[in-house]
Amino acid sequence: MPLGFLRNLVAKFTAQPVDWDELEETLLRADLGVPMTMRILDALRERGSEVDAETVAEVCRKEIQEALPFSVPPIRPLPAKPKAILIVGVNGTGKTTSAAKMAHWFKTNRYTSLLVAADTFRAAAIEQLETWSERIGVEVLTGQYGGDSAALCYDAWSSAYRRNIEFLICDTAGRLHTKGNLMQELAKVKRTLSKHDSEAPHERLLVVDATTGSNALVQAKEFHQAIGLTGIVLTKLDGSGKGGVVVAIQHELGIPTRFIGTGEKLEDFAVFDREIFVNQML
Repeated sequence: MPLGFLRNLVAKFTAQPVDWDELEETLLRADLGVPMTMRILDALRERGSEVDAETVAEVCRKEIQEALPFSVPPIRPLPAKPKAILIVGVNGTGKTTSAAKMAHWFKTNRYTSLLVAADTFRAAAIEQLETWSERIGVEVLTGQYGGDSAALCYDAWSSAYRRNIEFLICDTAGRLHTKGNLMQELAKVKRTLSKHDSEAPHERLLVVDATTGSNALVQAKEFHQAIGLTGIVLTKLDGSGKGGVVVAIQHELGIPTRFIGTGEKLEDFAVFDREIFVNQML
């Protein structure tokens, strides 16, 4: 992952005092958010008026590690019913691909899953998930374009329950976080699934594009308000994305990152690991 946002800064200030304004700008450009940036700067100022590059790296690592949870409970199946996972996000974040990769990850770990093409709005969205379904060998349930995605998810849960399938992965339509009517439709999907199980959907995961930057924090706030997010899936870390926004989301909203996507291949999908992430970030 091409993170390492501090490496150039550390190299620059190896032989001279750190420029505080430039350091602040660098942290903000890394999408860490204002509160996290101020937290790091305050911790550095406690070390004295002049700090070197090594101290910057040490404090950044410490503060970011403390902001991220040591470990996040893994997504495990429920004893006697499907665990419903709602995949949400704005268009273009890699939502459908992430849903398919997650199903493949479950299959690799010997869990059963059922995909639901609940994006009944975007052209070719159903066909895209069907193609992934054939590729990974995981069944997908589909409806009609323009159909009721909430009803489709409701029926899919019943099907998964009858067949003892462990995970139900619902790929919902991409929607702008600023569109209230679309967010209400997403809340309807959540309410409809809860008729089967009061705790469903058990996971509500927002897919975030690492190249989006700080706007992803705004998206997370709106989706969290609408449906109560339980996690983040961070995609496109193979591009120019720095990934710092997940630190901001965790620090400001308390929403952990559950998975990361680092490429186009099925295998480029993994459970989020704090130590690996921090090491690559710094």
